Amino acid sequence: MAKYAMVLNYKNCINCKACEVACKEENGILLGASSHRIWVGVNEVAGEFPLLSIASSAFYPSQCQQCGNAPCQQVCPTKATYYDKNGIVQVDESKCILCSYCMIACPYDARYVDDRTMTVDKCNFCGDTRLLRGLKTTACQATCPTKVRTFGDMDDPTSEISEILRTKEYFTLKTSLGTEPKLFYLK
Repeated sequence: MAKYAMVLNYKNCINCKACEVACKEENGILLGASSHRIWVGVNEVAGEFPLLSIASSAFYPSQCQQCGNAPCQQVCPTKATYYDKNGIVQVDESKCILCSYCMIACPYDARYVDDRTMTVDKCNFCGDTRLLRGLKTTACQATCPTKVRTFGDMDDPTSEISEILRTKEYFTLKTSLGTEPKLFYLK
């Protein structure tokens, strides 16, 4: 059994939106849809012209954090949100009753209502598409021109993600909540 995770070298992000487009294409989401599985946020500029400042990185890619202790999974009354055999948080559309408990419980605002299926959805590391087809990477990683994302099996000591996590400094978001996110941001 694998333990999939993703590392984001977010400082390389140029906000080209290739990851968002690839994700939408992979999952049959309309290109114009405002809610979807992954997104690139933009840090605001502070100050007044000509004395402007911006955070160390203007853009920050984000998505479901694939928590090892997922609040969304814990509150789901129908068990529509569950962990698959690879430890990936998935959604069973046939069990989702659109109660939105998972949306409220998610501290990362990573859940949304899919207008096509009228269920709550989120990123699942392409676990129901690319991984099932035997591919070893997500659509967003495969298309990123600046190599922001690295996806892989943390339990494989020879994997690229394991090497990065061994040799680079990183952080996770909202660590104090105890959600054990499997999305790591390089410092």
